[in-house]
Amino acid sequence: MSRRSPCLLGLALCAGTLPALASEAPVAHHPDSAAEITLRADGRTPGGHGPLATAQALAPGTAAPVTDGLALQAELRHALRGRLGGHGLALQANALLAHEWRRQRSARGHSRVNELQASLDLGAWQLAAGKKVLGWDVGYGFRPNDVVQQEERRTQFGQTPEGRPLLMAEHFGADTAWSFVWANPQRWNVAPEQQRGGRESALAARWYGRQGSWDLHALARQGRHTGSSLGAAAAWVATDALELHASARLLQRHDGWRQAAAAPDALLRHNPWQRATLGRARQWLIGGQWTGELQQSLMVEAWHDGSALPDAAWDAWANRNQALAAWATRPGLPAEALAGAAGNLAWQASPFDAASLRRDNLFVRLAWQPGPWQLTLDTLWQPADRGRIVTAGLQWQGDRLRLNASWRQYGGPGSALLAQLPTRRNALLAASMAF
Repeated sequence: MSRRSPCLLGLALCAGTLPALASEAPVAHHPDSAAEITLRADGRTPGGHGPLATAQALAPGTAAPVTDGLALQAELRHALRGRLGGHGLALQANALLAHEWRRQRSARGHSRVNELQASLDLGAWQLAAGKKVLGWDVGYGFRPNDVVQQEERRTQFGQTPEGRPLLMAEHFGADTAWSFVWANPQRWNVAPEQQRGGRESALAARWYGRQGSWDLHALARQGRHTGSSLGAAAAWVATDALELHASARLLQRHDGWRQAAAAPDALLRHNPWQRATLGRARQWLIGGQWTGELQQSLMVEAWHDGSALPDAAWDAWANRNQALAAWATRPGLPAEALAGAAGNLAWQASPFDAASLRRDNLFVRLAWQPGPWQLTLDTLWQPADRGRIVTAGLQWQGDRLRLNASWRQYGGPGSALLAQLPTRRNALLAASMAF
């Protein structure tokens, strides 16, 4: 079989199988449509510490400013369900249309297809092809074994994530289930730099079993360029009020940030931070949730993410920030030199774009849901530098209308990574109407 054959086979299955089946017997269409319109406002306060703040002070306009925003978006869902050759057939679509306004920036519109999939019910076997949201694992703040979707966690306002193109077969028994997935088959032969993270073409399998009050998971993944990984997870309902869960994964290789070697105060012509395929890593999470009789709950989770930069790399990062800032404060520097130093400092914000900044994290979440109201307060704490994110939320849910208010603060000592992010705090208001 040629090198291109797996990708061609996957595309043939996606494009050809369902039309071929449809020719065997007519489908009885039962349309099911829904929509949700959301108006959202964000009030952002820029951070006063960190490389971007220093770069802006040296040369205003070096980086895009942190600004308030207003967004109007519509999420549209449509499904067709019927029978095909005696089996259930479903065609499902989910699309997001949005328009965003930012202070001091031009308005922009954007849209995306979250899901567009066809599924076939063959009894114990279920088949699916297309773009689909597929989240795995048992954690809340972090999910080591979310190997297909790789969904961003702890977002301030939840909405349907963008799914992944995939081919999937599942088998369900009385207390067990098997899932086999080929994620991103269309990317099998593209360059590694074009398939980082959840965009990587990969084969994945999951076994699920229920043993009394235990939910057990075993997972395996073979990435096109990151290689193999193995994982396991478990959730235990200890009592009516207490649930405990844990998850772990070993990775042969992982995608992460790598910095080119350079003197701390050297001015470079190109960004020294680049994404690369790195070596082995391990990830684990352990947590639990207690729920009271008055709908109050407490969740505590701790996790280790070995794909994040190690403390030594962050120490070198901080040393370079200090060296560049000291170099730029020398008297008599021309404007071009200041602009170069500001640009190099702005590049130092590149590794902020990661699922975890520090490897070790502690997450605590309080929630209370009296009637249609839900109040939440959570904190993410990183013991390595005592950085923290504190988020408070309030939600009211009616029959069709949902109102959300949220406030998030990034803080800690001035040397903490979370205190050096471009945004210091964000206040959010959102109103959603379902149709």
